[in-house]
Amino acid sequence: MTQRIMMQRILGFCLFTLILLPATWSKAEEDHNHDHGHSDTIHDIADDHADGLAHENEMPLSGHEGHAHVDEHGHAETNHVELNKKQRLSAGIVVQPVAKEAVAKQIEAPGEIRLNTYVTSQVTPRIQAQLVKRHAHLGDRVSKGQPLVTLSSVSMAEAQGKILEANSEWKRVKKLGRKVVSERRFQEAQINLQLSRARLLAYGMPDTQIDLLIQKNKIDQANGQFTLLAPQAGTVIQDHFFIGQMAEPGTLLFEITDESKLWVEARVTPESVSHIERDTIAKVLIGNSWIDGRIIQEYHALDQTTRTLAVRLEISNPEDHLHPGQFVTVRMPTGKQDETALSLPSDAVLRSPDGDWVVFVEQAPGEYAPKEVRLVEQLSQRVLIEGL
Repeated sequence: MTQRIMMQRILGFCLFTLILLPATWSKAEEDHNHDHGHSDTIHDIADDHADGLAHENEMPLSGHEGHAHVDEHGHAETNHVELNKKQRLSAGIVVQPVAKEAVAKQIEAPGEIRLNTYVTSQVTPRIQAQLVKRHAHLGDRVSKGQPLVTLSSVSMAEAQGKILEANSEWKRVKKLGRKVVSERRFQEAQINLQLSRARLLAYGMPDTQIDLLIQKNKIDQANGQFTLLAPQAGTVIQDHFFIGQMAEPGTLLFEITDESKLWVEARVTPESVSHIERDTIAKVLIGNSWIDGRIIQEYHALDQTTRTLAVRLEISNPEDHLHPGQFVTVRMPTGKQDETALSLPSDAVLRSPDGDWVVFVEQAPGEYAPKEVRLVEQLSQRVLIEGL
């Protein structure tokens, strides 16, 4: 292989790539890079690469081509290549020492922001009723017990009438007293009042409205109207209904949630779940920002489509910038360390033309040679390798 072809290959490989060194790197070169503030983009590097190939007198090589030889894996190794300082700076080459170190492993997985259903409520009618008045709208922040919607029902009107009758009978029996009224009649009046109240509660009429109905004790108040109240404080995130609509039992009228705490569900392989520990802090990438999330739960049933398990995290959303449905990336610690692994940035490991993984090792200042390695494991932005 000619030196020009090898030059093209190493410059192509070295874009945003770490060149490895078995010893320490040149402090003078580090200071030079820092002082000049080199931060070439991929387009700038490509332009410098093209200029360099057009002016070979500015890119002195070793002066000899050398010969290929067989390495310890039985593959033919290409010759080394020499680059001067300008070429190294143009290619964005960084040289660092590599040593075995303890590496905290992480699992990276796609995820999605979900509602925290533990702080979410749905408001539905318990009986068939007509919607007659709206008191809250989508996006409203409501407090617990705040009126949401008023309904009207024939069944409710009948139940309201019965509690007025039961209440009148109970008052009459109590006024007469146990000396005049038999014990049986006394108990029946008391039980009928309790049953009438229980029926109204079961139909969805709140306690406060029942008390007001009994207090007024007017038959014209038994008109079948009642108002559903907010079961919790939060934000109205759903209110799909029309005034005048006839709602069946269970029809979703309002959904209210506390968005200050949301969930993230990350999808991982079943094998990875055993390495994830609850109550540990993970990182969640939302847009261009990383936030902390706490691992709180793990699913125990595989998704039928993706054959993955979901891991649930809890994240804070104090300013209401995050919303269910957003896609995120999650990095979760495994709690394990590998004390014998060589750890490199992912960009430092490249594919050779024959498909093997290689890194470039500095043989001498400015002199580099590819070295075949084996990938042990891919982590988030780093890889574990063997072979150096």
